[in-house]
Amino acid sequence: MANCNDLFSGYHGEICIGKTKRDRMIGSKEALRKRIRKWFKDNHPDYDPKFFIQGSHKMKSGIRTKDDICDLDDGVYFFREPDVTSTTLQGWVWEAVNGYTETAPSHRQKCIRSMFAGDYEIDHPVYYKIDGQDYRLAIKNDGYQDSDPKAMVEWFDNQKDKNGKLIRQVMYLKSWCDQHPNKMPSGLAMTILASNAKDKIAMNDRDDITFRDLLKEIQKALNLKFECVVPAIPNDDLFADYDENRKKNFMTALNDLITDADEALKNENQLASSKLWKRHLGDRFPEGKDEKQNNSYTSAVVSAGASTSKPWACE
Repeated sequence: MANCNDLFSGYHGEICIGKTKRDRMIGSKEALRKRIRKWFKDNHPDYDPKFFIQGSHKMKSGIRTKDDICDLDDGVYFFREPDVTSTTLQGWVWEAVNGYTETAPSHRQKCIRSMFAGDYEIDHPVYYKIDGQDYRLAIKNDGYQDSDPKAMVEWFDNQKDKNGKLIRQVMYLKSWCDQHPNKMPSGLAMTILASNAKDKIAMNDRDDITFRDLLKEIQKALNLKFECVVPAIPNDDLFADYDENRKKNFMTALNDLITDADEALKNENQLASSKLWKRHLGDRFPEGKDEKQNNSYTSAVVSAGASTSKPWACE
């Protein structure tokens, strides 16, 4: 059984968002917040924006895509009931951030996106909240929808282990989806699927074994019921609008990955195993050594379980 745990460690380092890029993102986030505060103070002083970082950046599961792009979601919150449409409220945020980047921001359905070419993106979803009611998200041309990203972050925080195993597995899944040519599930969907599956497996010290086992549990759950329900308001099913072709493409890709993962774990040669992983995880996954693994050692590691694992960290 080839042990590719060290290769997964190297892969994790490759898909992590390094400190230099993180620092640039945080600097841009702060500058955009300053612009938004000033714009509303000058133009709509009765709207006082507050902010909350959410999504993968808050969960610490963000990745660099194959194109070296990453993102940060910085929610804009108003603690009052708007007297304008959702599209207008988003448009005000668009006006506030317009001009900060060379490319004009994009007015997307659920956020305003500022694009830092070839580097990263910062999304500003826009919310409001009044006492006694849920947070509501502005949807372009479709009003406001109940949505609580803070609750989603809190849910994931309760799923995480202190050694960062679940976070790493989510990152591998997101990177696999990014690598695939077909339209794959969102990072949020893979986060939920992995979190729901983790309690049904032994979170092994070896990330290659854990990854394979997690994939199998995800496949099993989706074969029983093809859904991915958000465990926070609005509790929607992220797979509800998948047509049969998209569902088939994803399940086929998942099965192909599981097949090669099984073969990679059975193979005694690390180089041969690494090429099987690389087929699905991309060129950033390192190649192993052209040598036979010590079966007694790998068996001992597999039996040891998760008790001695330590956190892996990005740069």
